[in-house]
Amino acid sequence: MKTGLVWDERYMWWDTRSGAAFMPAGGWLEPGEHAENPSTKRRFKNLIDVSGMADHLVPVKPRMATVEEVERYHTKEYVARMKELSDTGGGDAGEITPFSGGGFEIALLAVGGTLIAIEKVVSGELDTAYALVRPPGHHAQKDLGRGFCMFSNAALGAMHARQALGLERVAVVDWDVHHGNGTQWAFYDDPSVLTISLHQDRYFPPDSGMVDEVGEGAGVGANINVPLPAGSGVGAYISAFERVVVPALNRFQPDLILVASGLDASALDPLARQQMHSDGYRQLTRVFMDTAAANKSHLVFTHEGGYSAAYVPFCGLAVLEELTGHRTPVEDPYLPIFAGIGGQDLQPHQAALIDQSAALVENVPTR
Repeated sequence: MKTGLVWDERYMWWDTRSGAAFMPAGGWLEPGEHAENPSTKRRFKNLIDVSGMADHLVPVKPRMATVEEVERYHTKEYVARMKELSDTGGGDAGEITPFSGGGFEIALLAVGGTLIAIEKVVSGELDTAYALVRPPGHHAQKDLGRGFCMFSNAALGAMHARQALGLERVAVVDWDVHHGNGTQWAFYDDPSVLTISLHQDRYFPPDSGMVDEVGEGAGVGANINVPLPAGSGVGAYISAFERVVVPALNRFQPDLILVASGLDASALDPLARQQMHSDGYRQLTRVFMDTAAANKSHLVFTHEGGYSAAYVPFCGLAVLEELTGHRTPVEDPYLPIFAGIGGQDLQPHQAALIDQSAALVENVPTR
């Protein structure tokens, strides 16, 4: 597989300032390192380089998205406000989304990195691509930044594929541990874009991502949520893919499958309580590849969350190894521990939840 990797050092310059976990410092919160800092992505890129994986990837230089491209989803007023904040030293894009001066341009570069990955795959220049971008985007709504996200990278990528590249049907599958609310609301009444989010139940945002959020108007059936209970392991994720994601994709038959690739459902992530490990991500990547091949769909990944600087690199490398078909000499030192955690197999209460989401598949729009 000819696999591209979108990367730019400027992604590491997105500055979330000091914080305590995901909250801004101040009051009773002593200043420290914000959870959304460069370490996870930089260490992921470093492992790509030192493992030799970089030799099996096609480097892709991102471009900066235009304001017009960003305004396909976000309001003119919101985009202008972000530019003004950025030009005057930074601020907060809305809800726990701090950024410093110059952040507007870096956020445009993150969107543009996603767009160019899609462009190169759709054109046939690449078989698949992984956009290792920052800041993330799936929480950003049309007029509000949320959860470290200024602009909705995946939603804008899907819109670009439809409006600029002429694809008829796009599916966005979000395996980030937090609900992809921004992507959901971008297409809630649109039957041409299937949105599927697998996330920890009622974590962030706590009031979204429920099973009964299925779309509205013409888009009814084109949105599926799988709110997995805390403590879900690889067995639950594989079951959710087998019973929900794959049947939904096969029914929808998208021209492009865009994966919102947050790696924060891992057993070591500080901002979640799930139990995924690198081999689990490897298995799910293979499922995506097989499903894309069966439906003759393009396949692109765009990076979202993941806050364990120690473990994100191993999960991300497993994804790239599967995409390229090349195994590096790297062995995940955490895997024997995480694979043995109690509850890795599918549990009855998890299966019951997956049953609810699986019942929605029959309502997914067909061609």
